[in-house]
Amino acid sequence: MPPAIAPPAPFPYVPPSCEGYQLAMPNSAVAAKIARDFVGALLRSGAHSGVADDARLCVSEVVANVYCHTRSKLVRVEVLVGRGQVSVHVTNDYVGPPPEPLARPEGEGGRGLLVVNGLATSWGSTTRKVKSRRTKTVWFVLARPEPRSVPASAPDRESP
Repeated sequence: MPPAIAPPAPFPYVPPSCEGYQLAMPNSAVAAKIARDFVGALLRSGAHSGVADDARLCVSEVVANVYCHTRSKLVRVEVLVGRGQVSVHVTNDYVGPPPEPLARPEGEGGRGLLVVNGLATSWGSTTRKVKSRRTKTVWFVLARPEPRSVPASAPDRESP
């Protein structure tokens, strides 16, 4: 009998003005690219194109961590698109702590969560028990940038 896979954790509350999207895929070397393309296409097609590149980078880092640091068979990406912000949840079936950044600044890798910390409005991780399985979710929120207001220009002075 194939192993039972826990469903993704639902968003606790989805206001009527928000839309939720989900993607489930095998935890593989190409999962980060698939998640990055999914989130990028989703956000560039709507009002959140200003955060699309940051969201692509953050989801890529988090999904890559699932591949590099867990034995989870499946990775799930959930995106909640609201009026002023985007929330992304990356869930796997491994409940260990998030990886620690490398102590050597010159080393390759080890900066994924530092990137998320620098770009996201907020982020964190949660664990959840579903039946007999435990899941871990790393989430982050990106706020849509406020439109820049153009300062009123000084009145033109007439030449004498």
